Amino acid sequence: MDTKLYTQMIQDQHLHNLKKMIHKYTKQNVEEMLQALGEISYKETTLKDFNGNPCVYIPSQTTIDMGIIKKLLTANNTNKPYGIQAMEQEIEGTLQIENIQSSRESIKKILQGMAPINEQENWTQGLKKSLEFIADTRNKITEENLYKLYMLCAGTYLEKEDKLSEGNYYRNDTVYIVGDKPYHQGLNNKLLPKYMKNLIGFANQKDNIPELVKASMLHFYIAYLHPYFDGNGRTARLVHLWYLIQQDYPSTLFHAYSNHILKTKTKYYNNFTLIEENYEISKIIDMTPFIIYFSEHVYQKIDDIITNYPTIQTYTQYLKEGSITEKENDLWNYALSAYGDNPFSTKQLEKDFGNAAYATIRTFVQKFETLGLLSSQKYSNRVKYQVLA
Repeated sequence: MDTKLYTQMIQDQHLHNLKKMIHKYTKQNVEEMLQALGEISYKETTLKDFNGNPCVYIPSQTTIDMGIIKKLLTANNTNKPYGIQAMEQEIEGTLQIENIQSSRESIKKILQGMAPINEQENWTQGLKKSLEFIADTRNKITEENLYKLYMLCAGTYLEKEDKLSEGNYYRNDTVYIVGDKPYHQGLNNKLLPKYMKNLIGFANQKDNIPELVKASMLHFYIAYLHPYFDGNGRTARLVHLWYLIQQDYPSTLFHAYSNHILKTKTKYYNNFTLIEENYEISKIIDMTPFIIYFSEHVYQKIDDIITNYPTIQTYTQYLKEGSITEKENDLWNYALSAYGDNPFSTKQLEKDFGNAAYATIRTFVQKFETLGLLSSQKYSNRVKYQVLA
């Protein structure tokens, strides 16, 4: 293939949309480009397509910014394995992605330990238990634990026809993913045990694939195989987080990934479809588009979090100087985790924190307002506080 044309094609913004590439460069040129990519750029993985051929990606186009990696590798300053506000947003985001109606108040209620009173709150409680399950690093990624996770987040609450048969980890019949029309058929159910064992092996094997890239691959591949009748998307998103936690990215559950996916939901689903459409032309499952989606629309967004606020730097300085007591440090970290930059009242903090007298809470918010770390605003007859940006 002509080197100049090849260079032009691989730099084209539509490189990963083969239909558009054919329209622009001809089918023959695209076929030659794909052959060259196979020889030069594609990296095979141990994940297999439905015909047993390796799924691939292009490492040079799936690099993740080191600043993002460092943020996720940084331990959080709370004694919680997850951020309460992030947990709330993650649950709200994934419920909306799945078109399950809920409310922020209902989610808060379940997170505070109250019993569910309807189907929607059952889903919420299931997601809460799922996030707690993956937050526990003792729960390794195994087939048995994947089944437990699935049952927590979806399997327990499904209608009878969508439930797994007793003794089965995966569905025992055909499944289609449908929109206005069917656009994907999940893997033959008889092959699922073999393919899922391979998926678990891929998740646990040591290789040179960057962890954030590999997490995206696991996410895509579960949706691709579609091992369950329902709940595949929820499971895929949870496994994405689970893998990062297992790889010692301690701040993973302080970021609401599903909230970012919700904001770009159309692009999220379009990238699944795009990989399928490209396969019809190339006969290769190239996961690059989905990895790029996560890099641009999810990973990049973790910069938009409260830990970037100048207030955090000021607080750190006070802490070094010894101006902050141990109890105040606990209260501050709890407020960041539970409320982020949302307003809260002293009564609310007292109730939610559960380990400090009201007088201690009152002294805390007044002191931190004086230090320039909190601001106050009157709402009717109640004052609420908020972390200063």
